[in-house]
Amino acid sequence: MANDGDQLLAEESQLIRSAQSGDRSAFAVLIDRYWDRLYRWLYHLTHDPHAAEDLTQETFLKAFSAIGRFQVGTNFRAWLFRIGHNNFVNLHRSRSGQKQPVTPEIAATTFGPAESAAQREFVAKVTREMARLPVEFRAVLQMRIDEGMSFRTIAAVLGITEETARWRVFKARQRLLLSLIHI
Repeated sequence: MANDGDQLLAEESQLIRSAQSGDRSAFAVLIDRYWDRLYRWLYHLTHDPHAAEDLTQETFLKAFSAIGRFQVGTNFRAWLFRIGHNNFVNLHRSRSGQKQPVTPEIAATTFGPAESAAQREFVAKVTREMARLPVEFRAVLQMRIDEGMSFRTIAAVLGITEETARWRVFKARQRLLLSLIHI
């Protein structure tokens, strides 16, 4: 008996084959399935909702135009995130050093006012320190934390070795922790 993961992969493979045959509605299902995750990741890289939206749209447009070259049976999510990463790198190069404003995400809590204020302050510090990480560290950490991607998938998305992906996540966590300790 196949598990739910196998069933989802089989369904995804069928959607991809249909999209490769010109079925736009099948590709629309893939967009619905991955839009939020891709947008959220790109937002964490750009810290700009408009840039993340543009990059997400551009990624899906490029994926649609290249769907015929996608090899069914390989990791569609990794392929899609790789396109998104390449788009981000191109945007980052074109902005050449412009800093993006950071909007701290405030976590909802069930604590009292003092504890809530302390937690919001801590979340704001973590967000600021994340934004200060070099992009190659921030990218892998967000893929690992927010997307729950394996090191193998991260490596495929970024075109690096699995060991490099592990090292970057480790270094990102280490830098983040050290920066939070020294605040």
